[in-house]
Amino acid sequence: MNDVGENFSIEKRFFIMELIKKIEKIRQFNRYYANVLGKIDQEIYNNPYPLTEARVIAELHYNSGCTAKKIIEALGVDRGFLSRILQRFEDEQIIKKKQSPEDKRQFNLYLTAIGEEAFRRMEIDANRELTKTLQHLSESEIDDLVSSMEQVESIYTKSTNEKPTVIIRPFQPGDVGYVAQLHGEFYGEQHRFFKTFEYYVMKGLTEFVYASSGGELWIAEVDGERAGSVAIKQDDENTAQLRWFILDDRYQGLGIGTKLFETALSYCKEHNYKHIYLWTISMLNAARHLYAKYGFTMTEEKENIEWCGEKLIEERWDLDLFDER
Repeated sequence: MNDVGENFSIEKRFFIMELIKKIEKIRQFNRYYANVLGKIDQEIYNNPYPLTEARVIAELHYNSGCTAKKIIEALGVDRGFLSRILQRFEDEQIIKKKQSPEDKRQFNLYLTAIGEEAFRRMEIDANRELTKTLQHLSESEIDDLVSSMEQVESIYTKSTNEKPTVIIRPFQPGDVGYVAQLHGEFYGEQHRFFKTFEYYVMKGLTEFVYASSGGELWIAEVDGERAGSVAIKQDDENTAQLRWFILDDRYQGLGIGTKLFETALSYCKEHNYKHIYLWTISMLNAARHLYAKYGFTMTEEKENIEWCGEKLIEERWDLDLFDER
């Protein structure tokens, strides 16, 4: 037994050593290729568009009509940073926006004639600089280079297309601030809510945490990254309010919103609540559709100008929960 265990340990150590060597080779290549791209970028970009802005223009050329969410997913840029870029592009008439017919919260983005001309100039500059880097290679070497690049892309694409792991868990330290921040960012960017709205959310969350008897706050995670939230707050022994239901735009389309919503409803049934209600705003069409799907009905409307300076319509939606036993 000892001999087998000892041999396994040696083999395992050898495997780890070989893996470390391979990782070092990958990192060495990454450093080398980053330098190659850096030299090319210096020649192409910052005249007049920095690298990130140029990538946004290219993305809109190849995926005309895509949303800001799709750009974030494709390029991995910060949401706030992208928002500023898009605003400047709109001011300079490089892009134009059209409200999405499927989701009124989203806007489809398009390059204008000015934007397409900017892309054309960038393409010419990029092709010229890449041609310089390939001048010393033979035709067969260029073919080998392209083939190797395609293989790298294929391997990485296969690994990144694996189905993500989604979990719904009770809140932990640090999550309350995250929920308030996500509300502030979403409603600030999508609906131009004032910064004080985030304070309003944080205040409500703080009160909830200090008096959370009969309720719970859940966080959705996608591959370990926080992606949204929902909460149940007790009004009395028979009535609960569903609050802070929100999903990060980057994770739409994965069914996370439905999982969060069903988690909250299941909690209410398990704790024998007879009635549940929520407040929303009339422009959140996707959320309103979900509420109706699960049997909620709108029971009240009221105007609100507190959060963005413009008239909003707040809606109350209610659902009776019946004991099926």
